[in-house]
Amino acid sequence: MNFAWALLALPLAAQAADPAPVRIAPFSAQPAGAVQKPWGLFGLPGKPETPQTDIHVEPIDGKQVLAVRTDSSYGNAIFPWPAGAPAPHKLQWSWRLDEALKRSDLKTKSGDDVALKLCVLFDMPLEALPWAERTYIRMARSSLRQPIPSASICYIWDTQLPVGTTLPNAFTQRLRYVVVDTGPATKRWTPHTVDVKADFLRLFGGETHTLPPIIGIGIGGDADNTQGRSLGFVGDVQALP
Repeated sequence: MNFAWALLALPLAAQAADPAPVRIAPFSAQPAGAVQKPWGLFGLPGKPETPQTDIHVEPIDGKQVLAVRTDSSYGNAIFPWPAGAPAPHKLQWSWRLDEALKRSDLKTKSGDDVALKLCVLFDMPLEALPWAERTYIRMARSSLRQPIPSASICYIWDTQLPVGTTLPNAFTQRLRYVVVDTGPATKRWTPHTVDVKADFLRLFGGETHTLPPIIGIGIGGDADNTQGRSLGFVGDVQALP
């Protein structure tokens, strides 16, 4: 092969070498009951006294899905991302809300609760963070037995804010919300496809210009601040090439 043909072949070779998307363990393949490994359940970090959200697999509409029931509680099911695997550029899933939270207000600490959330947990280099934030994360990682990301995006179903709204968590700038559904419970499945890479660079682009590795995908709901209740269901999550 001459040099010119070799140059033309480079993009094709690079494309062929791209890794396949990570397969996120589907709920549709699990029996009813406790969510199975590699998914793990986690409560509110550092607050073992807070009730844990009821998260388990159950059948609905003829398929196995993840049920998320909050009752003055907090909790997430987390899928650990394989070490060395690239972060997904896009994620796809569907969910339905059967009972919405009544007093949530994400602009305040007292109202910082969501009935349904799908979160991407990033492992941004701590050197890119302000001193106080990176110190806190180092301490949390050394003392808590669960994944502690240095940046997170949570796609949520809110009761008040318009679809497309983005805002920081009321407790920490390390978590940013993106509203993908809003309003009361519909009891209907809603599909979503999100561009993780574009959203990360839009929300955290002031700190870095590249998409960092991720440590996991989280699904959950919380009502510990409003002392409310909610019920939602989440189908399989797919990482798209």
